[in-house]
Amino acid sequence: MAATDVAEIVDVAVIGGSFAGLTAALYLGRARKRVVVYDLGQPRNRFSAAGHGFLGQDGHSPAQMQAAGRADVLAYPTVQMLEQKVGRISREGDVFRVEAAGVILARRVILAYGMRDILPDLPGLSQGWSDWALQCPYCHGFENADRPTGILMTADGLPHHASLLREWTGDLTVFSNGYALTLDERASLSRAGIAVEDGAVRRFQADATGLQAVELDSGAAVACQVIYLVSQSCPACDLADQLGCAVLAGPTGPYLEVDMMQQTKVAGIYAAGDLARPVYGAVFAARDGAMAGVAVHQSLIQPL
Repeated sequence: MAATDVAEIVDVAVIGGSFAGLTAALYLGRARKRVVVYDLGQPRNRFSAAGHGFLGQDGHSPAQMQAAGRADVLAYPTVQMLEQKVGRISREGDVFRVEAAGVILARRVILAYGMRDILPDLPGLSQGWSDWALQCPYCHGFENADRPTGILMTADGLPHHASLLREWTGDLTVFSNGYALTLDERASLSRAGIAVEDGAVRRFQADATGLQAVELDSGAAVACQVIYLVSQSCPACDLADQLGCAVLAGPTGPYLEVDMMQQTKVAGIYAAGDLARPVYGAVFAARDGAMAGVAVHQSLIQPL
């Protein structure tokens, strides 16, 4: 059966409708390309009460930011958004077959479905994620300045946060969580006035007002209001694996290899946002989305 017999052909399918995907769709819509954006409305930052560092959107909730982005994109008549999960993408001749609730064929595909955070299995931690359990001081440090703050070690060792967080608070404690600190690390922390609590963390004591203390296996409860940690992460779904996209090892988990124009190693497949970079953030994701949108548009233009 010919490709044109099974479904309509659009110019671009964008998988994921947060900062990267919506920005890519915006550029493509302005280029009058037919675009379908698939999104389930669950951005990675949905657990945060507010987003910060994005010019013009600072302090807005992720839901507000996404709604504004959708409104911008849907103002262009060639862009359509579908609240559907894409289960499979495969090459079919010179187009890609995108299977969700229905099937479309797309000349190009932009993967922008983001990453999923993997937290240590510690009681209370997931409930406080993006409230008092945080990852990025640039995103949350200002609002939590001068509070008793903990730094949770993981198998990856002492995070860079120990140096960074002194910009926001002088009341810092490293929780080794059973992992070993080197003598040099202990000496550096001591010189910086950062306390160290050895032993494994048993649980986080929190109530409706927030984090109260970190309880250790020894039974000691250390007063603390904020915890920073570096979570591991993985792609939010397996579509890139289905397509055979190349993967690189990042500091917190795998991410897709792309070139300067956001194209993966698979011709016609582009990737943008957290999925395709080792350093995360909404501003960075939007930048990648803009580049992917421009690159895809230009790839569709017939040469003179």
